[in-house]
This record gives sequence, structure tokens and C-alpha cells, in this order.
Amino acid sequence: MRQGKLGRRTAARRALFRSSVTSLFLHDRIITTEAKAKAIRPIAERLITWARKGELHHRRLAAQFVLEPRALKRLFNEIGPMVGDRPGGYTRIIKLGQRRGDAAPMAMIELVDAPAATAESKADKKAPAKK
Repeated sequence: MRQGKLGRRTAARRALFRSSVTSLFLHDRIITTEAKAKAIRPIAERLITWARKGELHHRRLAAQFVLEPRALKRLFNEIGPMVGDRPGGYTRIIKLGQRRGDAAPMAMIELVDAPAATAESKADKKAPAKK
């Protein structure tokens, strides 16, 4: 199997990416395999860049890819303005270890400036280290 195909045919791979990116925009973070997270990242970054620009043309391009109107609205009304003048790097991938059933490497992909991600990172910093 060649790297980057994820063991799927083109239509199934495209559907996987569309649903994963839609879920990412709705929930700010998703847990998936490392390979899928690394494949989703450039797609999400491009869509967020389009949302930053906010033009009708970019909204229509994003609407061709994002599955739910609610996710598209959130992308352009909340996520795009939230990233502001950040020149890129809108997502982060955090490795989580191996999945129990098949030992697949798991990862969490999340939006960097998401309110939930920011609140959790602040809470982690405030919590004392357990010994």
C-alpha cells in the first residue's frame, strides 16, 4: 500500500476527509489515527485560510467540501475571525499512544485557537503535578 491512500479508493478517501474535517469544525477536536490526522491537516488549514479571507467565492469553494451547513457557518463566522492574522498553523496534532484493539497509533487533531482547547491548556497549567 502506498503512503497517503489510507487503504481506500478515491471516493471513500474523499468522503472520509470531508466527514472528518466537518467534525473538526463542529467539535474543535477529533480523535483519529495519526495517518488520518496528518492527511486531514492540510485540508483543514486550507479551508480555514479561505474562512479568514471570508469572500463569497471562498465560501462557495468551502461549501463544496464541508458536509453540514452548520459547520460551514461556524467556519466562516467563528473560526475564521478567531484565527485573526495568524499566518498558518491553525491546527495541532497531539499523539495519544496506541489503540487497544489493533495497536494503531492514535492522535488528536484540534484547532489551536479554539476556546475549549485554550481553556483546557490553562487548566492543565494551573493543576499541580501529581507525584
